[in-house]
Amino acid sequence: MSAEIICVGTELLLGDIINSNAQYLAQQLAQLGIPHYYQTVVGDNPTRLKQVIEIASQRAQILIFTGGLGPTPDDLTCETISDFFGAPLVERPDVLEDITRKYIQRGRVMTPSNRKQALIPQGAEVLPNPTGTAPGIIWHPRPGLTIFTFPGVPSEMYRMWEETAVPLLKSQGWGKEIIYSRMLKFWGIAESALAEKVAAYLNLPNPTVAPYSSRGEVKLRVSAKATSQEHAQDLIAPIEKQIKEIAGLNYYGADNDTLASVVGELLRAAGQTLSVAESCTGGGLGQILTEISGSSDYFWGGVISYDNSVKVNLLGVNSEDLAKYGAVSSVVAEQMAVGVRSRLLTTWGLSITGIAGPTGGTETKPVGLVYIGLAGPNGEVKSFEYGFGTARGRSLIRHVSACTALDNLRRNLLKKNSGVRIQESE
Repeated sequence: MSAEIICVGTELLLGDIINSNAQYLAQQLAQLGIPHYYQTVVGDNPTRLKQVIEIASQRAQILIFTGGLGPTPDDLTCETISDFFGAPLVERPDVLEDITRKYIQRGRVMTPSNRKQALIPQGAEVLPNPTGTAPGIIWHPRPGLTIFTFPGVPSEMYRMWEETAVPLLKSQGWGKEIIYSRMLKFWGIAESALAEKVAAYLNLPNPTVAPYSSRGEVKLRVSAKATSQEHAQDLIAPIEKQIKEIAGLNYYGADNDTLASVVGELLRAAGQTLSVAESCTGGGLGQILTEISGSSDYFWGGVISYDNSVKVNLLGVNSEDLAKYGAVSSVVAEQMAVGVRSRLLTTWGLSITGIAGPTGGTETKPVGLVYIGLAGPNGEVKSFEYGFGTARGRSLIRHVSACTALDNLRRNLLKKNSGVRIQESE
């Protein structure tokens, strides 16, 4: 048995709102151990909605609808479902009374169109809505098929799901097995390269391993189906351990970890501090660092040295080197890192200078060329050159530059503070 999520609303198709309901329901289904293989988004059109119902009802036994339960003419979910299965709509006095009461409590006038929300397919059960006026339904229009409808308002849907749908599904035997996942995160390796390294794990039956890639980051979702989260974790643990060993320093964390949070914990554990000097990222690196609560323990501040005069006057970059090598160079990146570390008196100084585009590139220094500088204790200074290319676009080049700078610091912190040389994966 499997479920299908069907989200109704033209605003979803137009991209006016993010479909957070589908994400929430997918996570909830996993917690109940209910397989779900399809999600569908359809506009407020009865013909197309009927086509979706016809297809979904042939491949899933639980159909979960969100949206289209309001009082306006384009809210057609309930009546379209009812019409598809040939059942009349019946006005429920108890539902109408509930809607009327809520309008009175809120000091609002109920219009005739609101009576529409009291129309329920004959034979369906009402799925109460404690906060809103639009009730849902639980309906078995034919043997082996269960339909849930929920309003599109996330807060209403979440509460209705948790208070009504979950207990019902558990009473039917769901929830005895759960699907639990660990999201392993990697930086500095392409999705294809990582997939090749861990190819032996990508076809396992339980747990399963699947690769993802987004904005420079690669992820491996390791999912196990088991009778409890603890049992699932036991299944995942040896696979996770082996993948980490294969990935080496390219692995940086899991689940809610970010490069900034991991770097922060490393700095905190070592009692060390960080300052940054940014050019092409314009403060993006500092923003990522300060998104972490408590980052003031180790992050002392930064300089946005967008103009060369700031590089010279605040960071102490040599003007002759600027003229000779240009602002986008390893020499300048190193001097920026040394300068900000010296000015802010921190353990580490991290810098970024590059060409984010779309203009400003040359034949010798194309868009996407980025230098990262790192200055550490005991006077060591190094720089790293990257070619992020023009296809990424300005915003992504800046984001990847900031994350790559953090990743370089992370690797150096692990090597320096552990006292052990950790083998890097190519």
